[in-house]
Amino acid sequence: MQKLLFVFVVTSCALAQAPTVPPPLLEITSESGTFSAPVKPYGAAKAAVDVVGMSSATGMPQTWAIELHNNFASIEDLDKAIAATAPPQYPHDSYAEPHDEFLMPPRTVIAIYEPDWSYRPDEAIRLLPKARYVSVAIHRIRVGLEGDFEQLVRLRKLANESVNLNRPELAYRVFSGAPVGIYLVIAPLANLRSLDDGVPDMPAFAAPVADARAKAEPKQAELEIGREHLLFRVEPRLSYVSDDFAALDEAFWRGK
Repeated sequence: MQKLLFVFVVTSCALAQAPTVPPPLLEITSESGTFSAPVKPYGAAKAAVDVVGMSSATGMPQTWAIELHNNFASIEDLDKAIAATAPPQYPHDSYAEPHDEFLMPPRTVIAIYEPDWSYRPDEAIRLLPKARYVSVAIHRIRVGLEGDFEQLVRLRKLANESVNLNRPELAYRVFSGAPVGIYLVIAPLANLRSLDDGVPDMPAFAAPVADARAKAEPKQAELEIGREHLLFRVEPRLSYVSDDFAALDEAFWRGK
């Protein structure tokens, strides 16, 4: 299975600014390998978006380009601006040679925000400009069983709330460009130390939630075709962010 490449792109009504609410849509371009520049010529196209580039910290080498849009019109406007700037460029390695023919070509998908599946989403999107790592879980669900999977997700959210887990997440459903039933759960991380704390013990008053989740977990194997967990580093060199976005940590975003 080709590793996805993501780069986060956040749009606003007029000029790009630091995100405060989760965007309704993501356009995600994925590539295998490592690169030293954004996958699209956002600067040349004068894109009114923030692009947060990421490279893989685990798994096969890959970079991610994800664009966060307010609507489909925004996706169309950016597509036209980039198409008018230059013809499609095929990735090259560090020696300016074309990539091996056996490597997968770039792939683009569009994903729709799922607020009910997200955990503290407002906190997650505000954390994005400060994130140094991003954890992504990719779920592929059997067609027709999304409702059952949603129930499991709701139980997981209740369990997280019961222990006040400080690890907000954004959930998106892939709408176009990939097999049906793929969901992305994206968690910005200020640092990896936040993972050292693990999950706190379940308080006594939350025992019913824990019991319900334990009973439902065996069914998850019947719902899921596959699941993958990936960890990425946020890369300023692969990013294209507005001054408002960068202002939250100018040394990181604007440093050499």
